[in-house]
Amino acid sequence: MSPDSNGRGPDGPFLSLSRGMTNVLDWSGRIIVAACLASMFVALLVNVILRYAFGSGIPWASEIHAILLPWLVAGGLVIASARGRNIAITLLSDLLKSRGLLALNLIIQTVILIIAISVLWSSQPILKASQFQTLSTLGIKQVWGYSSLVYAFAAMAIIAALNIFRTLSGEDVADHDPEHASLS
Repeated sequence: MSPDSNGRGPDGPFLSLSRGMTNVLDWSGRIIVAACLASMFVALLVNVILRYAFGSGIPWASEIHAILLPWLVAGGLVIASARGRNIAITLLSDLLKSRGLLALNLIIQTVILIIAISVLWSSQPILKASQFQTLSTLGIKQVWGYSSLVYAFAAMAIIAALNIFRTLSGEDVADHDPEHASLS
């Protein structure tokens, strides 16, 4: 099979499945970010209104952020990873073409996979310890906030593994089109 006109490489059932899995992870991040932002905003707004109207707010309004903020960041990490918009220096990739660029993408995705698995492995003691920490007002275990680490880095590892497969299939997983790269 030859690469198609948009540089994605040959299409096959496994490549379509890997793109679909990446899209599912992207949407999971979007849903988590939207839910966390909405929940934190509503809690903060209700707390402010109650403080001004009645002189006291919701006691747990400040603690909810300890759970939701890590999930907000984790969702953002997954979105950025799924879209290939992680922080990057593109000097070398801008200079390379064709096979050299695919080789660089393979190296980058392999490093991301190794780092994500390393973070998952090294975070196990933190997760175990957080099972014994409880937020005083909410009574929720801290592990619910720390579990966002597992979500974020497991999703990043899966995306990197899928990108390695796609790169080995000849697909350029990095979008080098400046129109698509700008988020402004």
